[in-house]
Amino acid sequence: MAGSELLGRWGEAAAAEYLRRRGYTILACNYRCRLGEIDLIARRGNLVAFCEVKTRKDDRFAPAREFVDLAKQRRLRATAEVWLARQEEELQGRFDVIEIYAPQGLDTKRPKIQHLKDAFV
Repeated sequence: MAGSELLGRWGEAAAAEYLRRRGYTILACNYRCRLGEIDLIARRGNLVAFCEVKTRKDDRFAPAREFVDLAKQRRLRATAEVWLARQEEELQGRFDVIEIYAPQGLDTKRPKIQHLKDAFV
């Protein structure tokens, strides 16, 4: 696994723990279908958050959320529709972006986490 891929997985684990501490249940990690992938699917009550996690060392170039472009948003929406269609109950969904900033990479003890709820529709 490449260094950036390892950092990405590390960031996804940090985001999942962050969500758990805030009362979410993680329903899926790296959910895939033919239309795309969703990093984390988390539920709190009747709300399902489809989360795109972006991990970076810093935001000097641009905030991590800037890397969730329109094409990525379309893939996330389509993938979320597939996931929702497979559920037996009616759930309300939203799209979140979770930015993880880890200045020391995998050695970062306390990453900075930004949770952008309803990042796009």
